[in-house]
Amino acid sequence: MARRKKKKAKRRTPEFLRTRNENRLGMTVAVIAILIMTGVVGVNSISLTQKERQYAAREQELMELIEAETARAEELEAFATYTKTKKYAEEVAKDKLGLVYENEIIFQEVD
Repeated sequence: MARRKKKKAKRRTPEFLRTRNENRLGMTVAVIAILIMTGVVGVNSISLTQKERQYAAREQELMELIEAETARAEELEAFATYTKTKKYAEEVAKDKLGLVYENEIIFQEVD
């Protein structure tokens, strides 16, 4: 007498368990997606913080340059005003052209 082995029929998973497994899969995928997005946002925020520091340093440098150029502009304005005076004209005439007034005495050093 030969015994026949019965093939076990594959049991179908009940509907309520299938729904539960599908929900777990969906939740796992959602959690993984959220973790990836959190990582990307974290990395981007770090790089933005570094850029902000660089821009703040550059802004400070530019502000110092603006102050220096403003001071230089004021000096140039003062010089432009000075060049319009009679005193400046006399200095240039004496130094560069060697001119003197008629009644002025010039002393020269002898080596």
